[in-house]
Amino acid sequence: QVPYRRIATVAVTTLVLVVLVELGTQVLVPYVALGPGPTLNTLGTAQVKGQDGKVQTLPIVDIQGAQLDPTTGNLNLTTVSVTDGLSLFEAMGKWLSGEYALQPRDRIYDPDKTTDQVREENAQQMTGSEDDATAAALRFLNRPTKLVIGTIVSGGPSSTVLKLGDQVNRVGGTPVVTAEDFDNAVEKAPVGKPLTLDIVRNNVPSAVSVIPRSDAREPSKANIGADGAVVNADPGLKITYSVGDIGGPSAGMMLSLAVIDKLSPGELTHGKFIAGTGTITDTGVVGPIGGITHKTRAARDAGATVFLVPGSNCSEAASDKPDGLELVKVDSLQGAVDSLNALGAGRPVTHC
Repeated sequence: QVPYRRIATVAVTTLVLVVLVELGTQVLVPYVALGPGPTLNTLGTAQVKGQDGKVQTLPIVDIQGAQLDPTTGNLNLTTVSVTDGLSLFEAMGKWLSGEYALQPRDRIYDPDKTTDQVREENAQQMTGSEDDATAAALRFLNRPTKLVIGTIVSGGPSSTVLKLGDQVNRVGGTPVVTAEDFDNAVEKAPVGKPLTLDIVRNNVPSAVSVIPRSDAREPSKANIGADGAVVNADPGLKITYSVGDIGGPSAGMMLSLAVIDKLSPGELTHGKFIAGTGTITDTGVVGPIGGITHKTRAARDAGATVFLVPGSNCSEAASDKPDGLELVKVDSLQGAVDSLNALGAGRPVTHC
C-alpha cells in the first residue's frame, strides 16, 4: 500500500503544480506595471507611423516660417511605460526586478471607459499640451499670440453665440490675453445676467452677449460653456510636433524649451544632455506629473546628466535619484531657462 500512497501523493502534487502553473501563466491580474519608458530628444527626430502605415522620420519640433538658431545637445522628454494584461507570474517578475511598480489597473484605466477611449483621451491631452507649449514659448519670446475660443460645450450658454477660433479681447469689459484671464473674468460674472464679450471673427470686431449659469462643480462661480486658448498669431509661422504614440500632458515643458532653443540665439543645452518632464500652461507655469522616478531612471539610462524636475515632484524624485543625475528644481518656464543658462555658465542652481 505504501507505493500506492507515494504514487497518489506524487500525482496530487503534480496536479496541484500544473494547476498553479496554469493559473500563474494564464489568469490575468487586475494590475499594471509602471516602468521607465521611451525618452526622445525634442531637438531631434522621431520615427512616426503615418495614417497609411508607413514610417517617416520627422522632426519632433518642426518650425517653418522663421530663421532657426543651430542647436546641439539634448532636451529629452521622458515617459512612463505601462504594461497591461499581466499574468500572475509576469506581475511577480516585474515587481521582483525592481525596475517596475505595480498599480491597480483601475488607477490607470478608468473601468467605465474602453482602452480606445483612454487612448483617445491621452492623445487629446498631448494635443492640448502641444498647444500650451507653443503658447508659452511664443509668449516667452515676445512673439505674437492671441486668445481665442478653444472649446465650446454643446448646448451650453455659448453654443449659439460663439464659434471656435473667435478671438476674444475683453470679457465684461476686462482685457484678456491668457486662458487664465478668460476663466477669471467669466467666473466673476453675475449668473443669469448678460455678459458682453468683445471678439473678432473673420477680421471683423463685434460684441456678443452670453448669459452665464452656475458652474456645476463650483456653484459660486459662473460658467458660459466655453474655454479660451492662446494660439500663435503670426500667419507666417507654423509650429508642429511629431511624438508618435506618446500621450498625456507631461511633455509640455520640454517641447516648449525646444521651441525657445530653436527660435532664440545661443543654446539652452550648452552641449549637455538635459532631460526633464512637467506640464505647462500658456503662462509658463510648470506642473507636476506622475511616475517621476521611472522617468529619471530612463533619462539616466539614456545618458542624461541633468534632469529638470517640477517643484512638486522634487521630494519623490530625490528619494530615488539615479547616480550621476543632477536634479534641478523648476516651477516655471522662465525658471527652467534661467537654470539651463546658469548650468552652462557654471553658476549654482536650485536642486531637489
